[in-house]
Amino acid sequence: MLLQRDSGAEETTGLGGAVQDVSEGTQQELGPVTDFFNRLYDYFTSTEFLVKLIAALAVVLVGVLLYRVLTHGVPRVLRWRRDRAGRLDAEAVARIKRQDTAITLIRNALRYIVFTVVALFVISIFIGNPLPATAGATIIAAILGFGAQSFLRDVIAGFSIIFEGQYAVGDFIEVHPPQGVAGIVEELGLRMTKLRTLSGELVFIPNGAMTGVTNYVSGQQRFNVEVQLSDPEAVPRVLEVLGEAAELYVRPPRLVEREESAGRVRLRIQAGVLPAMGWLVEENLVSRIKAAAGEEALASEPLIYKVDQASLQRIRQLIPETGEQALRKKPL
Repeated sequence: MLLQRDSGAEETTGLGGAVQDVSEGTQQELGPVTDFFNRLYDYFTSTEFLVKLIAALAVVLVGVLLYRVLTHGVPRVLRWRRDRAGRLDAEAVARIKRQDTAITLIRNALRYIVFTVVALFVISIFIGNPLPATAGATIIAAILGFGAQSFLRDVIAGFSIIFEGQYAVGDFIEVHPPQGVAGIVEELGLRMTKLRTLSGELVFIPNGAMTGVTNYVSGQQRFNVEVQLSDPEAVPRVLEVLGEAAELYVRPPRLVEREESAGRVRLRIQAGVLPAMGWLVEENLVSRIKAAAGEEALASEPLIYKVDQASLQRIRQLIPETGEQALRKKPL
């Protein structure tokens, strides 16, 4: 009995010692971690950290206020002498587009500049020396540059678009596939272009993804529709349908020329629609004209063509003159 009690006591003592050894070993291993969190807690609750935090918040607040003042003040300065009275000519519209493009670029650039300056100031507040903060920010920027090649590609493409004047804010453009979207440029930034489609969606396209762009400088497509009628009595009916759905056109369909010869009437109708809405003329208007005239009154299918007179004249000037043309211009 005594031997059993002594052996039991020895086992209990050995188990307790092992537990104590494990506990002491755990405390030794976790000691540095505990000290780290204690020092971290002391630092976050210290007066020095609270002062730095208040200073950092003040810098951020000043940066936000400065950004808002600049983004609201610069557009007012650029738009100060804008004349909105009367009808705007082509030069005035181009000037307004350049101003709007400059405004969006300045806003976009200010966002990056203010964020970078505020971040450097906040880092310098906590580190205590702005030079290491600047060096560290440079290193981080270099690392991010290597890892963000697409971002740099978009920025470089944005500079190219701006300096080459490919398009501006307010232009109606069509982006070639794979995007395959058309709309009005609402914002032109260094990295992104925002398009507002005709159905109202806002599309964000990275500048580096612009594989090709068609810029509709005039903001519309002009269509000419020639109608040959064998019955003059069908003319009023055709002219009556031109006013239908006029709100969908930039320039509603109107009669610009009428010729009568040998009992036939030739009508030339002109209409202007937003780009990518050519179907409004090619399908809707032509169907209305054919229905109003009737099959018996139509001498032939309506002829549709798109020709810009200014562009046609410019192309004619570039074509070399033939001998016959030169003789016609030569005075007798």
